[in-house]
Amino acid sequence: MGLPYRNLTSKQAKLESMRILIAEDDTIIADGLSRSLRQGGYAVDWAPNGVEADTALVTVSYDLLILDLGLPKMSGLEVLKRLRARNSQLPVLILTALDGTGDRVKGLDLGADDYMVKPFELAELEARVRALTRRSAGTSPTIQCGALTYDQVGRVAQINGQPLDLSAREVGLLEVLLSRMGRLVSKDQLVDHLCGWGEEVSHNAIEVYVHRLRKKLEASGATITTVRGLGYCFEKKPQASRS
Repeated sequence: MGLPYRNLTSKQAKLESMRILIAEDDTIIADGLSRSLRQGGYAVDWAPNGVEADTALVTVSYDLLILDLGLPKMSGLEVLKRLRARNSQLPVLILTALDGTGDRVKGLDLGADDYMVKPFELAELEARVRALTRRSAGTSPTIQCGALTYDQVGRVAQINGQPLDLSAREVGLLEVLLSRMGRLVSKDQLVDHLCGWGEEVSHNAIEVYVHRLRKKLEASGATITTVRGLGYCFEKKPQASRS
């Protein structure tokens, strides 16, 4: 007999050790999150209701729980209450369509670490996932490249301590490129990450965002290199050689 949760990963042996449980009854959201997180190197399991989520949390060791409050069979708040009653320190990110402050306060009071309201930007959720998993692993939530620093929790970019004025799309773009620093990121990957639920971003729009972001990063010592026909690569500018 298998565990009563649904595994959305196809090649677990090749994935990194970080394992995430998505407790979400909306299959469209669950599928989208799963695909995106797998691309980021996470192993992902899915529980479509609270009972299966609670059982999975008892039987499997996870690094992060993404939890919808409006789960069938057992509410997300009850799942969270049971988790903390077992003295688990597992980081929990709440997702919900309920935007009332009462539900937010209840979730945080029960021990949730972060909170997002649907609909949300996929890039922002990924940034919060990275910040929570880094925190649980004891690593810094701040990424640095040259004079550029990026706080993944506050979603604030600075050059030499001065905040950068970035649009939401530019922040999302920077997050994706920084998370894959030194590696090629295709336009299709950027489109996938910048799209919110039900929204679309064209390849031409990506080129415009990259152009704007590149100009704003000129003083950082980092650059976005275009790999023609393939995509972009975020890297530190090479030091000028001294004669």
